[in-house]
Amino acid sequence: MRLCSALILAALAGSAQAEEVFPARLAGHAHLPALTLIAPPDDAPRDLWVSGKFTGKARNDAPMTVMGTVGKDYGDHPTGISLPFIGQPVQGMSGFAMNRAGDGSIFTLTDNGFGTKANSPDAMLFFHRMTPDFATGTVTRHESVFLRDPDRKVPFRIANEGTASRYLTGADFDPESIQYLNGEIWIGDEFGPYVLRVALDGRVLDVFPTLLDGTVLRGPDTPGVTVPAVPGVDFRVQRSGGYEGMGLQPKTGLLWAMLEKPLLVEGGTEGDFLRVMTFDTAGKAWTGNSYKFKLSEGAKAIGDFNFIDDTRALVIERDNGEGDAARACAEGADKAACYPIPARVKNIVLVDTARVDADGYLHRIGHINLLDIADPQGKALPGTKPAEGPFTFPFFTIEDVMRVDETHILVANDNNLPFSGGREIGTAANNEFILLSVPELLSAK
Repeated sequence: MRLCSALILAALAGSAQAEEVFPARLAGHAHLPALTLIAPPDDAPRDLWVSGKFTGKARNDAPMTVMGTVGKDYGDHPTGISLPFIGQPVQGMSGFAMNRAGDGSIFTLTDNGFGTKANSPDAMLFFHRMTPDFATGTVTRHESVFLRDPDRKVPFRIANEGTASRYLTGADFDPESIQYLNGEIWIGDEFGPYVLRVALDGRVLDVFPTLLDGTVLRGPDTPGVTVPAVPGVDFRVQRSGGYEGMGLQPKTGLLWAMLEKPLLVEGGTEGDFLRVMTFDTAGKAWTGNSYKFKLSEGAKAIGDFNFIDDTRALVIERDNGEGDAARACAEGADKAACYPIPARVKNIVLVDTARVDADGYLHRIGHINLLDIADPQGKALPGTKPAEGPFTFPFFTIEDVMRVDETHILVANDNNLPFSGGREIGTAANNEFILLSVPELLSAK
């Protein structure tokens, strides 16, 4: 009898913890082609007119001579696009701002370039204003603004320190999240991690290091951290584990800066949760408050974080998989025609920041599954829907989400040009923008 009671209690506890999964329907689909390149500003150093020269084992100045691949772990599939590039790639949409520009366009940004501090000194940093057109399936880029430091606000030596223009590159910062407030841009960086305050013309106005419990957080790429260094002791932020998401809370002016990966402690990580710290944009200081976001089973990181009202917000959580699970590699199969690590966890989670439990966890209300999107009206662009089953968004990094209206959200991927596929084996992923009808999710409390 006691055993039966225990089983019943365990079952009830499990059902109480189960999270509701809401439906998602495709309402629009557009893309910016993977190979979209733009010219640097006229006053940029000539070195920046060819980007990606340092992505191999040796410097390479010959444009378009080395084929990009998805990497050995992912089958080493070629992506059909070769490095280095003539110009700067627009690739890597890595965050949507909650507030739009006056003309209704969306602020988004390009990340550090080619994935690491070491291989991106010729990758310029910039943000954009863009508008997807779901009638034509295209995305218009209205403007791109390059980040620069003419007033020497950056507290360390930048790659272009000795130039007059002082443009920033992926050797300086890894910008992954963006917000627009009172005529200024706020950017969350992964390397510091830092929060940057930037003018609309791209000038850096302030650089704020991160404080947690009064202590500065650092990662292996933070200036001043030297090797050898002990993870969890000399630095606590994982590589590529800084601010992937940074929500702007309406009415308060608070930035809720969320780390992409769990913090390190000596011997491992502090748990399967992510830290969220709040920054007061008016006072230009950390509030001292911090919270926790619980990752679901199988999720390894987050991609973006944006509020939809005064307290509720959307968070993208993901695994490290790429590609349709229906084409997963069987044991011993030739990896050239399948996905060794397919996408299995790609969620948009709704949280309530006003509901925090005794351990500091933000309340998870529910989520949608980006690998199970209904498309009853056939909105998917040609060639993007699997032969069988629902429409999916099976990309390695999905880093953009925002509320559009009371029933719709906008989602986009970071295509890591030229190192990610996901949609088709042997083809670089485009920057896809999907409009999703999710009234049940957006109305959930």
